Amino acid sequence: MKITAIRHCKADGQESLAALTAEGKQQAKELATFLEGQLYDCVVSSPFKRAIDTIKPFAELSEQSIKIDERLAERILSAEADPNWRSNLERTYIDEHLKFPGGESTFEAKQRISSFINDLQTESYKSVLIVTHGNLLSLMINLFDPSFGFKEWELLSNPDVYLIDVSLKDVSKLWVS
Repeated sequence: MKITAIRHCKADGQESLAALTAEGKQQAKELATFLEGQLYDCVVSSPFKRAIDTIKPFAELSEQSIKIDERLAERILSAEADPNWRSNLERTYIDEHLKFPGGESTFEAKQRISSFINDLQTESYKSVLIVTHGNLLSLMINLFDPSFGFKEWELLSNPDVYLIDVSLKDVSKLWVS
């Protein structure tokens, strides 16, 4: 199975209802053009508005419905405001069981994404398009390429597109911004 995994386009915030910026809306149109002609067994998005709006132009162009899966939602690092969130996030790439109040550990997030991938395989899909968020995307890639960590997360762009060949455990970047 191959997964085309997308990090959402530029948005005006981190909350679940954050909308795409004007630039993000333009990026979503460019992404639809970039993906045009590709055939996917299904298109699955995070429930967050910015993720759905990222793939909506492609779904309309290809006349495909968008399935929503909660397991593609962004990882919550902590339920509390954290002025040191960036350094704490980096720590979670080193200690996968490190967990902050009200948050999800790297280990738990990887279990969530693994469950999602296993369900896709159970459905016998050959090619799936998903839209998620930067941290979760980096952890998904890490499942197949353990060298992909915090530094690589920092280099992700909005949007970003990776092809993951699950059976070959091969990851390649498709989007060059």
